[in-house]
Amino acid sequence: MAKKVSTRARIEADAEKIAAPIAEKHGVYIYDVDYVKEGPEYYLNIYIDKEEGVGILDCEAVSRELSDRLDEVDLIQDAYTLVVSSPGLGRTLTKDRHLANSIGEKVEGKLFKALSKTGAKEFEGILLSWDADTVTIEMEPVPVKARGKKKGKTEQEAQAGEPVVITVPRKDIAVLRLYLDI
Repeated sequence: MAKKVSTRARIEADAEKIAAPIAEKHGVYIYDVDYVKEGPEYYLNIYIDKEEGVGILDCEAVSRELSDRLDEVDLIQDAYTLVVSSPGLGRTLTKDRHLANSIGEKVEGKLFKALSKTGAKEFEGILLSWDADTVTIEMEPVPVKARGKKKGKTEQEAQAGEPVVITVPRKDIAVLRLYLDI
């Protein structure tokens, strides 16, 4: 049986198909497309990127041409605002290509339900692997409570724990993004 595609997913996929050649023409690529409703307003967010990072002129060039093309195609029936921007430093990892390009990078995430190993709904760690259903993260060691210098161990050694490797179902991830150390 064929899977029914939501209107939102269809709009995002169609918008990406329209935007991709325009972005390529301007020396950038489509990182992600997001069609969202915030309050009473609809937004079509097109995130563009390139190896050296995008600037305002890149966004403006793609936005002008894409806006005209979207008006011609009349892809979205509702009134909406087109926003073309960089995905930013703390970019979200929503697609397989984002995960593939982020293996070995530090990430942070929020979950819909708490992790069974730690009881936490938020995590930070290194992205080790992913597949269609799961994401595997090596989290920072969970510190063992310092007990002073029992049995010759220093406080630092007493706090050192083993890294925790977690495998999280992708459906349980509310947001996963590159870690932004500020």
